[in-house]
Amino acid sequence: MGGARRVVGRDAAGGGRRSGLGRPGAPRRRLRRAARVPVLRGLARSGVPGPPRGAGDDAVQPVGVVVDEQHVGVVAGEEPGGDRVVEERHQRVPVARDVEQPDRLVVDAQLQPGERLEQLLERSRAAGQHHEAVGLVHHPQLALVHRADDVQLAQPGVADLLVLQALRDDADDLGARVERGVGQRAHRPDGRAAVHQAEAAGGEPAREVLGRGDVRRVVAGAGAEVDADPLHGLHVSNVREVSDVQTRARHWLAEDPDPATREELETLLAREDDEAAAELADRFGASLEFGTAGLRGRLGAGPNRMNRVVVQRAAAGLAAYLRDTGADGPVVIGYDARHNSEVFARDTAAVVSGAGFPALLLPRPLPTPVLAFAIRDLGCAAGVMVTASHNPPQDNGYKVYLGDGSQIVPPADAGIAERIEAVGPLADLPRGEDVTVLGEDVLERYEEAVTGLVTPGGPRELSVVYTPMHGVGGDLAARVLQRAGFAAPHVVVRQAEPDPDFPTVAFPNPEEPGAMDLALELAAEVGADLVVANDPDADRCAVAVPVEGQGWRVLRGDEVGALLAHHRLHSGVEGVYAASIVSSSLLGRMAEAAGQRHAETLTGFKWIGRVEDLAFGYEEALGYCVDPAHVRDKDGVSAMLLVCEMAAGLKTRGETLLDVLDRLATQHGLHATDQLSVRFDDLAQIPATMQRLRTQPPTSLGGLGVLGVDDLAEGSADLPPTDGLRFRLDAGARVVVRPSGTEPKVKCYLEVVVPVEHTDADDQPVAAARIVAAQRLDAVKADLKAAAGL
Repeated sequence: MGGARRVVGRDAAGGGRRSGLGRPGAPRRRLRRAARVPVLRGLARSGVPGPPRGAGDDAVQPVGVVVDEQHVGVVAGEEPGGDRVVEERHQRVPVARDVEQPDRLVVDAQLQPGERLEQLLERSRAAGQHHEAVGLVHHPQLALVHRADDVQLAQPGVADLLVLQALRDDADDLGARVERGVGQRAHRPDGRAAVHQAEAAGGEPAREVLGRGDVRRVVAGAGAEVDADPLHGLHVSNVREVSDVQTRARHWLAEDPDPATREELETLLAREDDEAAAELADRFGASLEFGTAGLRGRLGAGPNRMNRVVVQRAAAGLAAYLRDTGADGPVVIGYDARHNSEVFARDTAAVVSGAGFPALLLPRPLPTPVLAFAIRDLGCAAGVMVTASHNPPQDNGYKVYLGDGSQIVPPADAGIAERIEAVGPLADLPRGEDVTVLGEDVLERYEEAVTGLVTPGGPRELSVVYTPMHGVGGDLAARVLQRAGFAAPHVVVRQAEPDPDFPTVAFPNPEEPGAMDLALELAAEVGADLVVANDPDADRCAVAVPVEGQGWRVLRGDEVGALLAHHRLHSGVEGVYAASIVSSSLLGRMAEAAGQRHAETLTGFKWIGRVEDLAFGYEEALGYCVDPAHVRDKDGVSAMLLVCEMAAGLKTRGETLLDVLDRLATQHGLHATDQLSVRFDDLAQIPATMQRLRTQPPTSLGGLGVLGVDDLAEGSADLPPTDGLRFRLDAGARVVVRPSGTEPKVKCYLEVVVPVEHTDADDQPVAAARIVAAQRLDAVKADLKAAAGL
């Protein structure tokens, strides 16, 4: 790729305007934060050093070197007569990077007469002229301002003068200018950049300021007047954006502390196939959004994946939020046994400690409810749980709690997200070493609180099969059961130990078909009375019961919720009984009949856990809060223990949990629920589905008239706004449709209510009501699929 190209351009890059670089050796100007970025000028005759001695009359005057991974280009000065000249010498330079310090470039601002580019680089190394790889050199008096390989040279054959320069003050605030450089880009070390006065293809000037993490090219547009503030906002007019994932990926690579994700990303960058390009676009075309559920996503390199860069920025943002809101006290961090969970937890502890908060780390992989308990038990300012709960094995997540022990809700999520965005270079984050690894005493106090829920000396004769679903609940669940007086459970051996790959299940979620098959097989072998299961982080609990002559039946979450509510009501627990809007309305009828208050919340325990005077809360997705005084979150371990206590007590009377459900149906009507869940590969179809139902709502579903439609996005006196629709149907039926908050799904929650009527001809009225309810649910589901286009 040898040779040289000389381009003669108009004076001062167009329009007869000249621009000044400044005197060599002049003091360097500092740019203050939030200050207006100066529009820096290009080559001036007075600012160009004279030609090297012996160079000859025809020698151009080199004023800088542009380096990327493949090229070195010498930017030259002016010829006699005032015409601008750019001489670009292109050549592959395998030694452009210092092999011993790959994050540094070896550059020099002067190319000696007759010197080859390789010689220039070797001379620079020998002279110790190593510069931190943060940008371009365009004059000996100006420092590098960003990674040189992040800057693309002018397109071949385009007669444009590239004059890009910048000031640097310890990689802090800087400004950069591209003049007559179509397709140029520049960066700040923290991901921001300021690109000014880049003449577009149409000859009209355009300006843009790049926001954090954005890389854009000036392609077209005219005359945008912009306040060039590198710290706040994005102000762009008439400029088309073009994402450059290669540049973002290389910038990411420079600060990724994880050798595994660096190698993974380097492999992707080295490939040139469409699959690799699509993968890079997915990883770097968007970012994981921090919300009330914290973070959750696939593991891997890039801002749209879970990795050490994303986690450390999240930890720094959380610490900044706590500091800015006046929070005081330690931050406790827990983690499950998923891939990288412990690494993410230790990174969080180091960043939190570096920010000045005492960091407490749970002693080993433990269930999420232990972390929720520890926050209140230890008087913490906040807590972090590294877990993706029951997501697939390639995922991980980051759940945040505040000092009350509840998950965050607005506006805390937005406040933390804003501060995450403001985090600067990862290398600048202080990391502390004052991290306390907690002992077993916090776990002992949790077990004591859980076992204190059951009546001492009550019936304990029960054969239980248990599975932790390859998660972290196994040892703790067994200890709790035995400490409460039950025999050791029969544990599914193939699922007993933590395994982040979850090899025996397609999805480690007890709700998924087939997930409990091994437990049900074991129960049939040993003649068990009950099957209980936790999800991998043990905050959910699934239950299965034997049905005479029919094998085993896995109870729905609404049925387990009704059973636990019945237990708490008959134990005399007073307060508010709460459930999410997608859970069964049966809880409201039960609470009213017992003289207790009832509340509906939005989906998620971040809302249920915050109900004032909460006595019991649940949501249909197998989440139950039976002891809000200690754990204001769902807790699969304590729920499991109370279900076992109920089953043991009923067994002494010759009854089962199904008999309690039948009595509740007889008293309040049979409340039958079902769910329609659709996973989308094209995420754009999710809002399209919601919009279709909003603009063209059905008038009937399953033969039941639609009495009204509540657009939950509008909010109400009782519920904050959320993306969802509630269809109120005849006969007490209802349908709620909403996008999932953690998965690419639209979820539809169906409920019908059928009275249980005793007749002389029917000695099994509840069974008859179940048949009617099943038929109604099927009809509602079919009509809903058609109305939503699913």
